[in-house]
Amino acid sequence: MGLTQAELERFTNATVPDLAGPQTRLLFAGINPGLWTAAVQAHFARRGNRFYPALYRAGLVDRLIDASAGYAEEDRQHLLDRGIGITNLVARASARADELSNAELAEGRHRLVELVERMRPAVVAVLGISAYRVAFGVPKARSGRPPHDLAGAQLWVAPNPSGLNAHSQLPDLAAAYREVGVAAGLVEPAMTSEPLAGQ
Repeated sequence: MGLTQAELERFTNATVPDLAGPQTRLLFAGINPGLWTAAVQAHFARRGNRFYPALYRAGLVDRLIDASAGYAEEDRQHLLDRGIGITNLVARASARADELSNAELAEGRHRLVELVERMRPAVVAVLGISAYRVAFGVPKARSGRPPHDLAGAQLWVAPNPSGLNAHSQLPDLAAAYREVGVAAGLVEPAMTSEPLAGQ
């Protein structure tokens, strides 16, 4: 599927439905949809986005998902069957996340709370420390598990998988996503080869 920049720009402010079901235990919250994602109606769909490769390397899915032309129904169902849901802090699509206002991100926190209250996932992972800091009003927050939950779910902050996020490479993303997957009970903790104390 090829789209010109002018064709993509027609999807500015479009929305993408949340991917969620009754079995959702781990809800990933991106910042907002990109234009390509809005065009094909599948989350993290732009080629080069590292979300699905990171899920695969983390052991959260058993195959590499390609959403660049939209979800294949079997891939969409596989995510749901694995207990994975996907939403965004801000629903409207834009070319870049930095086009969002601070007020939109703060409002996105309220939207996320309402969704979590309805869905009741075990874990919510916000993907993007900068967006989290603005949306939740905690300018010095760090990645990982903050000291508060979100509407009864464990809250985590993990790296954003966009190719524009040069701070995190694929192994970093996979490790962070595996950590939230363990917290949600979707994957087993990694076995350690270190001897236990006293052995």
